[in-house]
Amino acid sequence: MIEPGVTLGADCNLAPFAVVKSGSVLGDRVTVDHFAVVGGLPQDLKFDPATPTGVRVGSGCVLREGVTVHRATVAGGFTEIGANCLLMANSHVGHDCTLGDNVILANGALLGGHVHVGKNAFISGNAVVHQHVRVGEGCIISGGSRVGLDVPPFVIVDGKNTVGGLNLVGLRRRHHTAEEIADLKDCYRAIYMSDVKGSASDKAASIQAKTETGKTFLAFFADRGRGFIHARR
Repeated sequence: MIEPGVTLGADCNLAPFAVVKSGSVLGDRVTVDHFAVVGGLPQDLKFDPATPTGVRVGSGCVLREGVTVHRATVAGGFTEIGANCLLMANSHVGHDCTLGDNVILANGALLGGHVHVGKNAFISGNAVVHQHVRVGEGCIISGGSRVGLDVPPFVIVDGKNTVGGLNLVGLRRRHHTAEEIADLKDCYRAIYMSDVKGSASDKAASIQAKTETGKTFLAFFADRGRGFIHARR
């Protein structure tokens, strides 16, 4: 079912029983599988359904069976999904979320409202992410994890708000150099393995990275947001 006010790019593929609601904009070559709903009402008790908002889905995305993507809550705003993302069966993207390019949500992964996910992130099955959390690029959130704090780029989340090291496999697959990985390891140790007292933001501000990858990691801590996932205690 395609409601009035929908924009579809070239070569989109909508399976039987897929629903694309008014205000949705799908890029080229987007697949919406059986029983997926794009552009449903936000699950926000204060939201006025008459507010003009929508969803934008980038080119090449695949939304598998039962996926739900809710439209934004701010007038003129969009829930944004970047290009070439894969949302596996029964995953959920809440209102006002932003997903970068090449993000993968495995089966049953749930994003609350206003979550920001960086490019190349992988959120595993049945992981849940609290509203307003930032998930950095290139990280992986392990299956069943509960995330209520910000996740720096390039790390692994293991359990409840716990960092489990760097996503080295992902870094190598995306062709980061040995120099970049070594620099990132140094930055990671300074934040998460140092005996120096102080907040993660303060530690990051005192470190000089040698590569752009290291700088990306440290820059994430400049915005304190909801606070940051921590090392296992």
